[in-house]
Amino acid sequence: MPENSHAPADPWEYCLYLPNDLRAVTVSRRTLRLILTMHGLIRLVDVAELLATELVSNAVRHTKGPAALRVRWAAGVLRIGAWDADPAPPEPPVPLEKVAESEEGRGLALVKACADLWGWQPLAREGNRGKVVWCELNAA
Repeated sequence: MPENSHAPADPWEYCLYLPNDLRAVTVSRRTLRLILTMHGLIRLVDVAELLATELVSNAVRHTKGPAALRVRWAAGVLRIGAWDADPAPPEPPVPLEKVAESEEGRGLALVKACADLWGWQPLAREGNRGKVVWCELNAA
């Protein structure tokens, strides 16, 4: 499918619920590629896949419950988030110069290096607890 000459103007959002299974990382990455391709955002696919892989991988590897991939487009910004049921904050990213020697924290270091903005927020709605770790990519 050819890429549109400009990004979509209308906002949209998707949420993919995932079991606590490492195969969910591949499912989320392929789903994200399809979503972005169908919305004409092919130029963001490679970086977005890397970011989503790191976020979902952390959600599945470091928690015991289900997870979800959330993808939102609005005002020229792609937001990718990974929800998990654990309200504890993520481990801080390793400084980029120490990534090669570190065994943990490399994923968020990549997110911090590749995204325009990233963060996390605790969630407590309708009896659900957990957190969302998110990042943003500007289309411009």
